Amino acid sequence: MNPLPVVAIVGRPNVGKSTLFNALTRTRDALVADMPGVTRDRIYGTANIEDRKLVLVDTGGLAEDPDQISMESGRQVEQAIDEADAILFLIDGRAGLNAHDLEIGARLRTKNKPVIVVLNKTDGLDVQQAMLEASELAMGAMVPVSAEHRRGLDALGSELLAVLPPEAKDHTDPEPFDGVRLALIGRPNSGKSTLLNRLAGEERSLAMDMPGTTRDPVHADIEREGRAYRVVDTAGIRRRARIHEVVEKFSVIKALQAIEKADVVVLLTDAREGIADQDAGLLGHILDAGRPLVVAVNKWDGLDDYQRRQVREQLDQRLGFASFAQIVTISALHGTGMGELFAAIERAWEAATRVLPTSALSRCLERSVEAHPPPASQRFVPKLRFAHSGGIQPTRIVIHGNRTRHVPESYRRYLVNQFRKTFKLIGVPIKLIFKDSDNPYAGRKNVLSQRQVDKRKRLRKRARR
Repeated sequence: MNPLPVVAIVGRPNVGKSTLFNALTRTRDALVADMPGVTRDRIYGTANIEDRKLVLVDTGGLAEDPDQISMESGRQVEQAIDEADAILFLIDGRAGLNAHDLEIGARLRTKNKPVIVVLNKTDGLDVQQAMLEASELAMGAMVPVSAEHRRGLDALGSELLAVLPPEAKDHTDPEPFDGVRLALIGRPNSGKSTLLNRLAGEERSLAMDMPGTTRDPVHADIEREGRAYRVVDTAGIRRRARIHEVVEKFSVIKALQAIEKADVVVLLTDAREGIADQDAGLLGHILDAGRPLVVAVNKWDGLDDYQRRQVREQLDQRLGFASFAQIVTISALHGTGMGELFAAIERAWEAATRVLPTSALSRCLERSVEAHPPPASQRFVPKLRFAHSGGIQPTRIVIHGNRTRHVPESYRRYLVNQFRKTFKLIGVPIKLIFKDSDNPYAGRKNVLSQRQVDKRKRLRKRARR
């Protein structure tokens, strides 16, 4: 499978880069405010454009008169441009083109990368006139949008896909591998490299008591009980405020790409440091990718009974939204818990690749609805009729019925739990897709037969008498 393409969003401050990033990724990860310079660190996320995933990079604005902070931000923007497969160059449609935009355009031409000029904030403007004024950039494709109101994003997506490298149709790897791909994901110094070395039986990855030693993904091919595994050790992902080196920032992109290519993701947490916001953020990326998940709590052997209870409570509180994942306790340094870890990986992989028969899914849906019918919403009561499989990785279940858009979120969670319990889908995220059944009489006009017309005439005559 080809790695995810990388698209960088660049431009001067306050042109709407973070707003466009949030619109394309459908998140609120980028901080948005009506003042320049809010984004200083590079922010990353995944976007799905016409069923093709890509890594999107929101960069800080390229200031005209840089201070020390904006100079550092500018260096990060330069690295983002170098790493990108394509660039979205934003300009402000209301403010119009200025000398700084022309300077940025000249810098982008030297990079020999596909560039799409995005004319933002076009609501209420004469779009043709604004595009004519911006044509001075002479950089090829130009797309008018309103990122704040999500206008023009479909056209932008089509232009973007046209300039990206073509996606491999067969989704094969340059190195064919018939086994399970594992991605080790976690914060810096959580023990990923030590675990890789333990599994490989040699020092394949540099392991030091110092965060940030792994920059590029390192992999090892191992075999356990007749199953082949390819284990990838990725760079640790730390809180953005603590990411200072540009090289380390783009290790995060490689980690996101490793998640997308993995068959099972192992999230490592450090039992001594507890569960942090970064762990929950990493879980979000894994769930977005729809990958099977195992949570491994490392350095467990160094805790006393009280500390272990504290860690378990934190796991329940901070990672409750991924309660479907199995949690195992290990010591990568001493090799304890490896059997439990691989048993959990095997269960997650088996569940993720299981084919769910339509008859069994429909019976489970029927029993669930009988035990707890869907509640009425705005005077509409959803009718759920049958279910079938919609694919794997992530496991998708398609439910057909009527008025399905009125199924509340709480009832969707109930159905997910019922499917998970019935089919023992441990460690696998489940996505429900609701579809309304077609009305066979939709679009047909109610036309009376001649016999019905004659009968109606006779009844009217009798009524007049």
